[in-house]
Amino acid sequence: MRITTSLTRMWLTRSIKPFIFKNEYDERLPFSDCGNLGLYVHIPFCKSICSFCPYCKVKYEKDLCDKYIDALIREIHLVGSQHSGKKTTTSLYFGGGTPALAADRLEEIMDAIGEHFIITEGIGVELHPDNVDPSLLRILKDAGVTKISIGIQSFQRKYQSVLGRTSVDIAALKEALAAVPFETVSMDFIFALPAQTFEDLKADIDTAFQNGANHVAIYPFIDFTFTASKVTPMPKKEKHALLDAITLYCMEQGYARSSIWTFSSKKDAKYSSMTRDNFLGFGCSATTLLKNQFKINTFSVEEYCKRVGDGKLPTSLTIRFSLRQRMIYYLFWTAYSTKVNAADFESFFGVPLKRMYGMELKIAKLLGFITQENDNYHMTLKGAFYYHYYENFYTLAYIDKMWGIMRKEAFPEHLEL
Repeated sequence: MRITTSLTRMWLTRSIKPFIFKNEYDERLPFSDCGNLGLYVHIPFCKSICSFCPYCKVKYEKDLCDKYIDALIREIHLVGSQHSGKKTTTSLYFGGGTPALAADRLEEIMDAIGEHFIITEGIGVELHPDNVDPSLLRILKDAGVTKISIGIQSFQRKYQSVLGRTSVDIAALKEALAAVPFETVSMDFIFALPAQTFEDLKADIDTAFQNGANHVAIYPFIDFTFTASKVTPMPKKEKHALLDAITLYCMEQGYARSSIWTFSSKKDAKYSSMTRDNFLGFGCSATTLLKNQFKINTFSVEEYCKRVGDGKLPTSLTIRFSLRQRMIYYLFWTAYSTKVNAADFESFFGVPLKRMYGMELKIAKLLGFITQENDNYHMTLKGAFYYHYYENFYTLAYIDKMWGIMRKEAFPEHLEL
């Protein structure tokens, strides 16, 4: 697995140099000139910990949560005050964890954001199904939230049991969503679970769209080495067939495909905190991507609060990109939307896409991974599966290693990937 990702990295970056992360960071972040800048806020608290979840999270305690939110607001001001005036940004997303556990302070966080940033494309919040009741939804809407994403994972008891989740009251869910409408209501599902069939996944998607969702995200199950999950991943051949079948079904239903894993019944319904040219991340484990660097905050809630309390940024690791490394990062996450625009690439990097990756584009066309229409390169069904397949390699070879180390060390000295 690491051989595959290493060879691909060397080929695409034209270098044998690995991705090198160091325990360093800039006190002043160069985001003022960044276009298409997004914002992300991480709330790590959960009432219970799901065995399959790899994200940075801790068991909820009100006092610890309040201490964390105080530090979070201070980090927002530390970074935001570095720009003169208010910086225009595309969107703001709250992830976790379970952000709803801090609902009583969400408006306070957004007020801090509002002192430094202008949001043009809305505010999104991730929710646990248990959070979806009219009173909490009204709190979110009154605070300015325009999009919600509900982590259903599966409506079916057999998979809820596998994932350690409780059943979802579908009627109550539908009633709450009808009472407090949002621009986007997304529901997340996991595919490629043991013995999962097309009919299983189709039933989940149909149930979502029939009960308040206008957007669904179908994420593949990934077997992270540091989680306590006992779920066995689905074999490649079965996973390929399942992804193709559910994609064709969604397209036959007229659902718009906005990314590898997402489909919407309403054209303007979108939910994605990842596909941004640049973004600032606030909170423990949050990442920041700028033109020439990528940084990740410490995973430790206690060390995060301590570092920010000392008036310093809570950065744990930083990579300074070479030009080719930044191009690969750009292309990898832009391709998540199933297309890459050559003019956008040239605008961002000041060099034509074909000049940098003309040979790779020709090979991708010959292999049936992409088609071209003017400046746009569109991913085929075959290309989408192999993107997913490589993303799985990337996740287990790079992200699994990084997150596994950072869960144990608040500020590692050095990391090579």
